[in-house]
Amino acid sequence: MINLIHAENLSVIHNGKTVLEDVSLSISEKDFITIVGPNGAGKSILLKCLIGMLQPTEGSIKTSENLRCAYAPQDFSTENTLPISVKKFLTLNNKLSQDELNTVAEETNITNLLNRQIHSLSGGERQRVLLGRALAKKPNLLVLDEPAQNLDVNAQQSFYELIENIYENRELSILMVSHELHLVMACSKKVICLYHHVCCSGTPQSVVNDPEFVKIFGPEMSRRMAIYHHEHDHSHSHTHDENCQHISHIS
Repeated sequence: MINLIHAENLSVIHNGKTVLEDVSLSISEKDFITIVGPNGAGKSILLKCLIGMLQPTEGSIKTSENLRCAYAPQDFSTENTLPISVKKFLTLNNKLSQDELNTVAEETNITNLLNRQIHSLSGGERQRVLLGRALAKKPNLLVLDEPAQNLDVNAQQSFYELIENIYENRELSILMVSHELHLVMACSKKVICLYHHVCCSGTPQSVVNDPEFVKIFGPEMSRRMAIYHHEHDHSHSHTHDENCQHISHIS
């Protein structure tokens, strides 16, 4: 299996505080990895280090020569006075044929938005457009930072189902940060629980039963996540490969 990104012993010190400490992980082809953890755990900082937006204080990051990474941030803002349509936004700096544009629009359920102005979109529509723009870059690694953070519960459910369908239908890997534990546990192959260092990692089922996860999120959340994941497995016809590589760390 080819590693798209391999990071070893990453540490980040910011304003005299340790944000990340000795974090190591690998992202391989067709991985679906979700990073969870409490606020201030360093999740977004880790993403930015992995994709080259931020230089770690210590450690090394190796990327595959074939890496094509697309990053979708939590949100974006545009001036109401800036006239830019969804179609223009998707094709800005992206070379897309009409067929490729149509495919991306259908995948992300934004075909009916192509002629709308960006500033007029709702939160859920904006997130799908951001996702579409990322897919327009034809990535083999899709990086998502809290993609459904500002959406209501129903919109979150729909968005994560969309992500899961994209993962199933495209030859790409997904690296995601999320707070919506009950939703990401259902679709991820591997979960990394981060609190400045890697507390635990593995399949969703193994992570929710890990003492470190229980210490951070509490026994009730662990129990609820275990039940949800079990019910999800029995209600879907497809299952993800449960094999994963354990990521070791030094506390």
